[in-house]
Amino acid sequence: MPISQQDLDFDNAHLWHPYTNLKQPTPVFGVESADGVYLNLSNGQQVVDGMSSWWSAIHGYNHPKLNQAMALQLKSMSHVMFGGLTHQPAIDLSKKLVAMTAEVLDCVFLADSGSVAVEVALKMALQYWHSLGRSKKGKFLTIKNGYHGDTFGAMSVCDPENGMHSMFTSVLPQHFFVSAPTCTNDDAWKDSDIAEFKQCIEQNHQEIAAVILEPIVQGAGGMRFYCPEYLRQIRALCNQYEVLLILDEIATGFGRTGTMFAYQHADIVPDVLCLGKALTGGYLSLAATLCTGEIASSISDFEGGNLMHGPTFMGNPMACAVANASLELLQSNDWENQVKKIENQLIKELLPLKDKASVFDVRVKGAIGVVELQKPVDMFVVQPRLVELGVWIRPFGKLLYIMPPYVIEKNELTRLTEAMRVVAGEF
Repeated sequence: MPISQQDLDFDNAHLWHPYTNLKQPTPVFGVESADGVYLNLSNGQQVVDGMSSWWSAIHGYNHPKLNQAMALQLKSMSHVMFGGLTHQPAIDLSKKLVAMTAEVLDCVFLADSGSVAVEVALKMALQYWHSLGRSKKGKFLTIKNGYHGDTFGAMSVCDPENGMHSMFTSVLPQHFFVSAPTCTNDDAWKDSDIAEFKQCIEQNHQEIAAVILEPIVQGAGGMRFYCPEYLRQIRALCNQYEVLLILDEIATGFGRTGTMFAYQHADIVPDVLCLGKALTGGYLSLAATLCTGEIASSISDFEGGNLMHGPTFMGNPMACAVANASLELLQSNDWENQVKKIENQLIKELLPLKDKASVFDVRVKGAIGVVELQKPVDMFVVQPRLVELGVWIRPFGKLLYIMPPYVIEKNELTRLTEAMRVVAGEF
């Protein structure tokens, strides 16, 4: 159904979009339909989606197999409470997640969003140490420039100074933060790269329940990439000082960085793993928190033995059904080859932009392409310009970046990189 200008005006005046100001709303474009890698806008334009709807629609839009999974599930039930009940889609999905992640990660909590998956991970860590009689371990250690979600627990481990939630610092629990890693290549590794982190965990491990971070790629905190050795060093220090390791792979999971999970670049295993975004192929909100059997056993053996979380829509059958279909599609589509082709093309078409005076840096990792500009973009100017160029790219700060659907074709990807080249030259 076409979106009228009157409805768009209502939207601008009354609807909050993510991180927006109702008095000075950034441009909003109506979407009437979506197919493959294309968004069909209400102004008649068709644009190539470079964002995968914030990194989730890895198979593109309106995929017949995912549509079929939703339709079949709808015939039996769209939702049923997970308290005291279960259903086949949730069981099947949990089996898949246990099989595709590290062997020790064999207990699954099906959450309803990435932020909630992080909240659950933090609770798991706190309850684990409490069950062992070590309740003083009630803080978390993380790296700056991180982003883990918008709920209060998740916000407390986001970057406290430059992050989106800095205004809430005074009311959030105070945790330990160290500088974000700067080493991007294992060959350039120096012991000094881990020195600040090492000092913090040595001095405070009696208070630290867990380290939490995004492995290899820091997403919304700046699209920063770091080397696998940093992650190996963190795993070793967590083992040495009896601190759990939580990895937030909500953005990086399911192939985005070139391995199924980013922790595989470092050949390490976390104690707790958060997944989301691409889990359902972008169809419905669903996330998961996996932990080791040892953590689950310790929590379960203590007093009431209950993990203290339980969302109303936990384990939603529709979301689980489409997640099962999405994971099956991921494998049948040869995702490794898809991502590698995207990476190779991004390297070829984006790296030359480093020579532009307006560009500070260009980074590529798997199906992620980042152009960091010298100064922040003006969203009121840049967003309409990108649409005019026939693409949907959502910049933030100094960053022009894309994380396209894995099914994107070569010419479609070139439209995205060409638009980035044009914008980088104009602003």
